[in-house]
Amino acid sequence: MHPLRKQRLITFLVIFFAISIAILLVVRGLSSNLNLFYTPTELKNSSEIKGINIRAGGMVLKDSVVKSKTSLEVQFQITDYENNLLVKYSGVLPDLFSEDAGVVVQGNLAKDGSFQATEVLAKHDENYMPPEVANALKKDDS
Repeated sequence: MHPLRKQRLITFLVIFFAISIAILLVVRGLSSNLNLFYTPTELKNSSEIKGINIRAGGMVLKDSVVKSKTSLEVQFQITDYENNLLVKYSGVLPDLFSEDAGVVVQGNLAKDGSFQATEVLAKHDENYMPPEVANALKKDDS
């Protein structure tokens, strides 16, 4: 093999392996920080996600919100209309949080099957309107 051709081949192989290693490191780094979204049915049918930080979402079940009178602890159930999931949270709930509304909770699945949330995100529909604007429109209609 000609020395110039051999040098080009070695340079190509070094660059190829360097790029492959860089891509591998990026993919592994992204997958370890991946935070997936699960429904209550998926959580009920999966056992390998206990203790892993995940997101779960669904609709807050009507008449399921139980707030503590002495602390910021709250329990509620979310549903995907097939299965329900008990969520336990300690903290201030978002202003948009309500029954029969969408919610996404972040945390992990406890050993007892409940979800221990570290963060609660209330979802709104595309027709969301800030309360001040809604009140102003109601006054105009009166």
